[in-house]
Amino acid sequence: MTAPSPKSSANIAAPIGIAGKELWQREWQVKQQGAVQWLYPLVLFLVIITLFPLAVGSEPQLLHRLGVPAVWIAALLSLVMGVDGLFKPAMDNGTLAQLVVSRTSLPLWVLIRLTIHWIFSSGLVALLSLLAVPLFGLSWGEAGALLVSILVGSPMLLMLSAIASSLTLSLKNGAVLVPLIALPMQLPVLIFATGAVDLYATGLNGLPIFALLAAGSIISVLVMPWAIAMTLKMAWLN
Repeated sequence: MTAPSPKSSANIAAPIGIAGKELWQREWQVKQQGAVQWLYPLVLFLVIITLFPLAVGSEPQLLHRLGVPAVWIAALLSLVMGVDGLFKPAMDNGTLAQLVVSRTSLPLWVLIRLTIHWIFSSGLVALLSLLAVPLFGLSWGEAGALLVSILVGSPMLLMLSAIASSLTLSLKNGAVLVPLIALPMQLPVLIFATGAVDLYATGLNGLPIFALLAAGSIISVLVMPWAIAMTLKMAWLN
């Protein structure tokens, strides 16, 4: 009996998954091509923090007191608004099916996709939060603490929104249910983050809360992609 040739062995070999570098390059290009979609949440964030002072009034003390909650609420709403297109296009255009068939690591793809989405959403929102200095009269120290709170808290918010988006992927009007599922889980993050900035503003130590938010984000980044990948695979099979 003759041994199979290398060529024939290659023909019957199972497909090899896509490497992480290729996944990153592909998702980065896809994100850049859909610039209009990721600009919508940023525009919403700017509209909220710009109109809020006009609606509340020009009293400096009131604006200063409401500045941090207003910016965080705007950041949360803009983040929830942008999660609708996280996985639905990949399901519709067959990208998810190709990843499953090629035995590509779905958790790695989910992590890369969410990381790039975070850069274009929460990362830019954190920089735009510095507008709270002229709009709400925050000091640069308070604005810096606000920026840090968004940076350390937003990954956990994104993961919670992503798991809600994956759970409603197979539903016809699932996008409507995403905020209803995600917001109750995200409220503690909002409370802790604004509380940490308030502690810093009053001269107290807010580092333990920042560390708690960072720990929650790290745990979410390590665990959630696996849960999301499993949910996406079940949605594709169904």
